[in-house]
Amino acid sequence: MPAATFQLPALFDLGATFAFALTGALAGVKRGYDIVGVFFLALVSSIGGGLIRDGVFIPATSPTPLLTDARYIEVIVAATIVCALFGNRVKHFHRVIAIIDALGLGAYAAFGTQKALHAGLSVPAAVLVGVINAAGGGLLRDIITREEPLVFKPGQFYVLTALAGSVLFVFFVTELGLTPTHAAVGAIGLTFIFRALSITLNWRTTSVSAMTGPD
Repeated sequence: MPAATFQLPALFDLGATFAFALTGALAGVKRGYDIVGVFFLALVSSIGGGLIRDGVFIPATSPTPLLTDARYIEVIVAATIVCALFGNRVKHFHRVIAIIDALGLGAYAAFGTQKALHAGLSVPAAVLVGVINAAGGGLLRDIITREEPLVFKPGQFYVLTALAGSVLFVFFVTELGLTPTHAAVGAIGLTFIFRALSITLNWRTTSVSAMTGPD
């Protein structure tokens, strides 16, 4: 990896955090949780993947910026309040949330992969960290609510989209020699297109049992 790194613009990062928090908060409202439950689902859905990244795979001597920068918690609180007061109306903006989610998916996959590579992890491990960085929040949300994780079941390409973002970032940097910033932009753009097409055309994964056929 080059010594240079790309950084997510603060406004984009906080906007994506807010959008992810909205999805978690809406899930809490749908389940009839009180304000505490809604907040914690918003919390894990938005920064859960980053907390796993910094707490499990890349432990550092200093606390993660996700907890030292007050703005992350502030936007999560804001998302919680918005859903608590206007939950039904927020659902009407699902297309906007989906767009931000698609952009954030590629961005966090690339960012997590970059951070893992700079920490000395192997390429396969770094790709894994990138995927968890992007999609780990939803996994934590389902575990906390005792739901079968959506990422494990057949459905629209989501984790595979995050995987594509991580792999593309590594390919652009290591094979094409792009700068991390250019590699990230390319990975985010292609990941967004892939995710948008999977939603529009309803591309879906298939269960392994259906692929192998009956006994």
